[in-house]
Amino acid sequence: MFLSDAIWGFFFISQICIGFLGNSLLFMLYMYTFLTQSQLKKPIDLIFIHLTLVNVLTIMFKLIPDAASSFGVRHFLDDVGCKATLYTYRVTRGLSICTTSFLSVFQAITISPSNSTWMRLKSEISTCIFPSFLFFWIINMLIYIHIIKTVEANRNASFVGSGYLQVYCQTNQLEHHPSMAFITGIIIRDLFFVVLMMLSSIYMVSLLYKHCQRAQHVHSPSLSSQPSPEIKATHNILLLLSCFVFFYSSNNFIALYSFYRPEKIPRLERISGILSSCYPTICPFVLMKNNKITFRFTSFISKMRPIFS
Repeated sequence: MFLSDAIWGFFFISQICIGFLGNSLLFMLYMYTFLTQSQLKKPIDLIFIHLTLVNVLTIMFKLIPDAASSFGVRHFLDDVGCKATLYTYRVTRGLSICTTSFLSVFQAITISPSNSTWMRLKSEISTCIFPSFLFFWIINMLIYIHIIKTVEANRNASFVGSGYLQVYCQTNQLEHHPSMAFITGIIIRDLFFVVLMMLSSIYMVSLLYKHCQRAQHVHSPSLSSQPSPEIKATHNILLLLSCFVFFYSSNNFIALYSFYRPEKIPRLERISGILSSCYPTICPFVLMKNNKITFRFTSFISKMRPIFS
């Protein structure tokens, strides 16, 4: 094992620990609030619960094989392991974009003024959360069935042409070119949810701008400098969306370049793994910027301390 491989391995392990602990703590916090503190729970908490769960699965199924390969572990995955690992990672990564987009739309409708056209949806969107989650799971599981048919364990055979190649897994030599249905499904899903995310983000930014303009005329400078909890939450959502778009776009660019490059570069696969896990890793810490979430977290830790002491 080379020194550079060990450095990559420790980097992967660090990212796994930070992302797993952050998302797990936030997941337990929201579950604890949702199950025991009815006065604090909100419908948006369900979206955060789903997002943190998806983040944990994405981190574990992507980075654990990368970390194992960096430390020189051979034959870590067989054919079934490759299919299951890559399929689960791709499904959860697709769920990440769907859930983040849905979170953006939910927040935009929530903060919309009472005289807007979205007012009627405020009382109805909460009932759409579980059906939306079910739809997201079904559509992503159907899209990535193609992976189960085309991925196999890497047997150190020569690999020529376009295709997926990793230390443990690779595209079947007879299936270099993905089907049009597979590519079309991914493109349609990404375009739909990214456009939906951008439109809702633009709408939230316009609402924030109008709110700031009104605050300057109505309140004194000392009062207008104190944003409401809703405004703080919206700022955090927008920051979360910006991080998602940046890391998702960067990862897609490197993954496509690596997929269609005849000669594979192992370092690109590692960089792609890091980029694909950056958003799930920093997501809980962006969400914790909200003062209300920080208060819940402090209360949760104080109540859980006697159990572990």
